[in-house]
Amino acid sequence: MAKFELKLPKMGESVAEATITSWLKEVGDTIELDEAVLEIATDKVDSEVPSEVEGVLIEKRFNIDDVVQVGQVIAIIETEADVEQEPSSSFEEPELMEAVEHVSQTIQAAKETVSPLASSDGRFYSPLVKNIAKQEGISQLELDTISGSGKEGRVTKDDILGYIENKSNGQNTFESKIDTSLHQVKEDNVITETAPIQSKVESLIEDTPIIQNTIPIQETPKLTQTPIMPGGEDEIIEMTRMGKLISHHMMESIQTSAHVQSFIEADVTKIWNWRQKVKDDFMKRTGENLTFTPIFMEAIAKALRDYPMMNISVQGDKIIKKKNINLGMAASLPNGNLIVPVIKNADQLNLFGMTKQVNDLANRAKTGKLKPDDTHGGTYTVTNVGSFGSIMGTPIINQPQVGILALGAIRKTPAVIETAEGDFIGIRYKMFLSHSYDHRVVNGALGGQFVKAVKDYLEAWDSHREI
Repeated sequence: MAKFELKLPKMGESVAEATITSWLKEVGDTIELDEAVLEIATDKVDSEVPSEVEGVLIEKRFNIDDVVQVGQVIAIIETEADVEQEPSSSFEEPELMEAVEHVSQTIQAAKETVSPLASSDGRFYSPLVKNIAKQEGISQLELDTISGSGKEGRVTKDDILGYIENKSNGQNTFESKIDTSLHQVKEDNVITETAPIQSKVESLIEDTPIIQNTIPIQETPKLTQTPIMPGGEDEIIEMTRMGKLISHHMMESIQTSAHVQSFIEADVTKIWNWRQKVKDDFMKRTGENLTFTPIFMEAIAKALRDYPMMNISVQGDKIIKKKNINLGMAASLPNGNLIVPVIKNADQLNLFGMTKQVNDLANRAKTGKLKPDDTHGGTYTVTNVGSFGSIMGTPIINQPQVGILALGAIRKTPAVIETAEGDFIGIRYKMFLSHSYDHRVVNGALGGQFVKAVKDYLEAWDSHREI
């Protein structure tokens, strides 16, 4: 009998962890190949984890509501099948280097707390001691750390020469202790967890006397939330797990991106009349309901192709220009929350293909049947605030993207119509497009030009277009 480690699978490039919502199998239960063992929830979608082997569940490593990292072992299955797995370790090679790099940064930060030059706090040094320190490259603050054997603790010639000798031998100096510790970390073959390493370095730093800079550092004041005292008739409602995740995601976006908006009004009379004319025939021929959403998605995909610098993401001080145009589409979940499934390679779909994708993702979102892969990889997001009756909105950017477009409600409005015979007032179908974008990397010109391109595509709709 072999033991198979069931690990939390990778669920998309931006998903690093999941919460266990329920166990579908108990210890001792028989499990078939590809049978669901447990249910999980991420900040994007709920899903099931199937078994990769047949066997018996003999161990559960986590409980309900526990948060599990991608790649962690969540259960052990005893199986008769021959299974080969990579040796389980807490850190793979990239994670090992990341741990070492983290320790290196901690060490460097500790070293930088020592100023290369600062006045001593009233401590007397003879000219001979100062000359020796200068010749040996010993800073004033390092000199202040030397224990003196002279009168009133003064540093003598023997004290500083002894310190220099010990330093050359790698003894009793702050930097040599730190560098030796880091060398030991890098030489280890396997690191099982970062906590002991970090604790060791932090302990070493704490035990080493360091004279801090005399310049006071003002700490950033922490924001405190004003407590709310509910009244006797008030109802206290606990936020759902999804609600907490959405709240965190929205706050993270506001704190990351510099949000700015551009608004434009589009005349969609041609689209309105064309859809009214063809929607019944479209349903008969394709079996799909033709809504306005796929028509708008088609125009947005074309505009993204025209302005590829809207189809980017930001990583530190680098811009990642996306090759594929993957449109996120905000859709309703059964509990009323919104989720953003993704239409992959949207610019390569014709209207029928776009309609099929939109309807499929929307229907599966409503029934809670989206898969993790359906919600990752988006490069730009569209949300339809008009479905709630809003004429415009200021949507929050879906990180790590740099733009999101809100579609307002389509309304019949009086408008000035220009003709060769003169201007007159007529009834037109119009809507507002609200474009939120990340002002760190998207300036007002690009943000405005992009939403103007979407408007132009919509207003230039071919009223005689064949389906």
